Amino acid sequence: MTTAEVKLACKSIWKLFGPGADKALSQNPDLSLEEIQNHGLIGAVRNVSLDVLEGEIFVIMGLSGSGKSTLVRCMSRLIEPTAGQLLFGDIDLLQASAAEMIEIRRHRMGMVFQHFALLPHLTVQGNVAFPLEVQGVAQAERLERAREVIELVGLKGREHYYPRELSGGQQQRVGIARSLCVEPELWFLDEPFSALDPLIRREMQDEFLRLQKLLEKTIVFITHDFDEAIRLADRVAIMKDGAVVQVGTPEDLVVRPATSYVAEFTRDVSRAKVLSVAAIMTALPARAPKGGYAGEIPGAMRISDLASEMRGQDKPFAVVDADGKRIGSISRDDVIEVLMEG
Repeated sequence: MTTAEVKLACKSIWKLFGPGADKALSQNPDLSLEEIQNHGLIGAVRNVSLDVLEGEIFVIMGLSGSGKSTLVRCMSRLIEPTAGQLLFGDIDLLQASAAEMIEIRRHRMGMVFQHFALLPHLTVQGNVAFPLEVQGVAQAERLERAREVIELVGLKGREHYYPRELSGGQQQRVGIARSLCVEPELWFLDEPFSALDPLIRREMQDEFLRLQKLLEKTIVFITHDFDEAIRLADRVAIMKDGAVVQVGTPEDLVVRPATSYVAEFTRDVSRAKVLSVAAIMTALPARAPKGGYAGEIPGAMRISDLASEMRGQDKPFAVVDADGKRIGSISRDDVIEVLMEG
């Protein structure tokens, strides 16, 4: 991911609610939380700078009221930031007119929220095709595109069902299909699975990962569930009181927390779910062990995924990088040590 281009750059984004917000910020561009409160304002987003890379799943986390949903709405200008700069490729979104933003959202951005907001009088196909109808796409073309996306999300055969005839998970798939129908470059998802039952939620996470493997979208995903972030995220931003306190991989946040708040936030996370094999492997010995290796495993594999393969295995595994080159080894005892920590 380090060589990927920046798809969306947030530079010193602020969103202050209350009268006189612009004036207070212009007088002091480094307002503290206490100073914001002294002005009678609410600091929903405070001086956030981050880059979302092309093709990554960028997860934003935080407790309720931390500012994560407000930040995502600022990114798409559904909420107007008080100050800052938003670069979408070579476009400064904060300099775009209202009409230009409407066109950008219609053609280049997709959005999925916690509440499905399906139109009850339209079928699955009608709901999915609706954004293209708004764009003025011809009926035959939009219905064909809708059929393709409906099949992609696993709802083939239900094109003519109405929302009331679908389960919660199926309704969420319709919401996802509708947002994908416009083939967005940038995809915003605000806690899309949090209203679903645990088993359906897991199923939707699997479906989401399958779609991402096929489509390679640039995704900004909000969740309050660290287990969900571990499964989905390339990188995670943790927010507190409107500010981003750390950005990193799930492994970075658990192993190298930048603040005591991040450490507390991730304290109960199972290290086996987060740590990669490469993080705990030992150096490759000069000679292969007696009896050789049990096999080769990728350094990016999570310890929790390796545990079952290690059961009853006395031989160590050789660890390989993305190019298949051996870079270390890992034994059953190494894995047991991490599992015992959990």
